[in-house]
Amino acid sequence: MDELTRYIKEIGRGKKAAGDLARKDAQSLFAAMLEGRVPDLQLGGILIALRVKGESLEELAGFAAACEASYNHLPALEDGSIPVVIPSYNGARQLPNLVPLLALLLARAGIPVFIHGVTRDPGRVTTREVFDALGVTASMSSREACARLAISRVAFMPIEVLAPEIAAILGLRAVLGVRNSAHTLAKMLQPFAGPAARIVSVTHPDYLARMREYFTAHDTAALLLRGAEGEAVAHPRREPGMEWAFDGRSVIWKDDGLPRASPELPDRDPATTARWIESVLAGQTPVPAAIAHQLECCRRAVEALKAGASATPRQVASPASGA
Repeated sequence: MDELTRYIKEIGRGKKAAGDLARKDAQSLFAAMLEGRVPDLQLGGILIALRVKGESLEELAGFAAACEASYNHLPALEDGSIPVVIPSYNGARQLPNLVPLLALLLARAGIPVFIHGVTRDPGRVTTREVFDALGVTASMSSREACARLAISRVAFMPIEVLAPEIAAILGLRAVLGVRNSAHTLAKMLQPFAGPAARIVSVTHPDYLARMREYFTAHDTAALLLRGAEGEAVAHPRREPGMEWAFDGRSVIWKDDGLPRASPELPDRDPATTARWIESVLAGQTPVPAAIAHQLECCRRAVEALKAGASATPRQVASPASGA
């Protein structure tokens, strides 16, 4: 029995009977997938098996290690600034996509923000499409992204440019018809060689527990939330709550301000969303309270990293607590 067959036999026995791979095996398997060393039939079987059973914490850690080893990271910013990293892989189906609003508010506050994600998604409005309507063009190299972060404080890079091997696994959604583990892993990437504060969103609230486990046991410096339609921006019509996972612990940052009226939002097409974002930046339309809270949480996260607390992954997790 070859190694791939052994892995598939372990994870492919259905939701209740499937076993989990050891971290080392998971890293080896995902590295082979990223490098194109897994035949198509077995690759499809592996991705579907993982979707059915779900990734264990050790598998997630192994897969993430393989992903981080598969692409070239951006250098730490020359001026010593700590960037915020926003993944954008879901797009908007009903709400306007307000990831660009959050990014531009961060940039205006002097915090560099790096967005990576897909460029097109049928039936959804992507962050790239809204940025295009705002006149913010994509960075097609690490040097270009760093230059834009230094000048305008905001840069968007397509995943095909940042991490082409990961993009190839993401692209299998069009063949298999469903998302796969790479969609989770792409949201967890740390694209910088130096410290960065990541925003990591989930679609389903139950998955916050798994992200908390991961970012307190195997990684650090992530702001966790249930995003707007899965995007890494606060839902503008929900009570905001952000969870900061850092240095082996997690804490929930709540908005203690008075509740505000539900904001009037634009239609979701890119041009209309872009014009609305411009009106917010011009002070003609108020920033939705949930996004204002997320902006403050990003600022706090950057300050926590600047304070010099350990950024070394810890192995002991603790439960979330209010603060």
